[in-house]
Amino acid sequence: MTAQSSITSEDDRITMAHGGGGELTKRLIEEHFLPRLGNQLLNPLTDSATLPPSSTPVVFTTDAFVVLPLEFPGGDIGRLAVCGTVNDLAVMGATPLALSLALVIEEGLSLKTLDRIIDSIARAAREADVLVATGDTKVIEHRGGDGLTITTAGVGRLREDVRLDIARVVPGDVVVVSGRLADHGLAIMSVREGLAFETELRSDAAPLNHLIDAAFDTGADLKFLRDPTRSGLAGVVADIAEETNLTVEIDEAALPIAPVARHTAEAFGLDPLTVANEGKCVAIVAADDAERVVETFRRHPLGRHAGMIGRVTETTPPLAELITEAGGRRVIQRPYGEELPRIC
Repeated sequence: MTAQSSITSEDDRITMAHGGGGELTKRLIEEHFLPRLGNQLLNPLTDSATLPPSSTPVVFTTDAFVVLPLEFPGGDIGRLAVCGTVNDLAVMGATPLALSLALVIEEGLSLKTLDRIIDSIARAAREADVLVATGDTKVIEHRGGDGLTITTAGVGRLREDVRLDIARVVPGDVVVVSGRLADHGLAIMSVREGLAFETELRSDAAPLNHLIDAAFDTGADLKFLRDPTRSGLAGVVADIAEETNLTVEIDEAALPIAPVARHTAEAFGLDPLTVANEGKCVAIVAADDAERVVETFRRHPLGRHAGMIGRVTETTPPLAELITEAGGRRVIQRPYGEELPRIC
């Protein structure tokens, strides 16, 4: 991990004073990063990490994370970065192997805050059984931002039994979700609006690779997986309808949304279906296997509230539709823009 920054012992904050990568940069890495993230790939501190060869296809992803505030009920930007990257690999049917981690830090960030976030990164990586293999740090002038942004990349090995392909989705297939929706985005919104101590909302940020592995291990015919982050469930089902030219019907009564999340969304004037999630996956499963997948999810701590929420049909024109509890229908649309800025 290289760096272009330093810290001052006088006030225990990141500063621009030693931006040339000198002795204090070395201390930043050796005293704050390596004790928390060190492993056989990272410890040599070479410019790149050498990964073991793979006999199956390699899956590669990258992501950037900006969130306000940096720490929130149920997580922080560090946990978000690890989980988001791991989940992007997992929904492709890959076993995550290693991550890169690049931090852009604004001068003035407290070292205590940085340490908490690095600790959180380490915990999330252990949960996912993934290594932080390489990384970088940069410091920029204070610009009135949040103090820290994180960019990650992830590498995984594709499972041999994966047959994920949206072209395989056919009428009769079942839509499954692994748990309650909208908790992440609404938890962050509640903190911003000063409601954090008045609600029980916590971010759902979690690595899903072991949960998804359990579903594959059943031999069920999983045809499509996606994590409903920005644009939420609405964005996922709208994409499915558009790409398959089939209708996706979602049963409102079957949606796993906690009462506190539903009430909070109503208070903010938000549709829970468009709110981001960071620890859930949406699956399209062959009808004969859907119950088995749901039962498998429910046996996992991250899937206790999993359920079958809809089905794929040949109804024309092809739409994503919500079958309301009153028996009506409404089109599910992607949000036009970003209703909740900087939540992932």
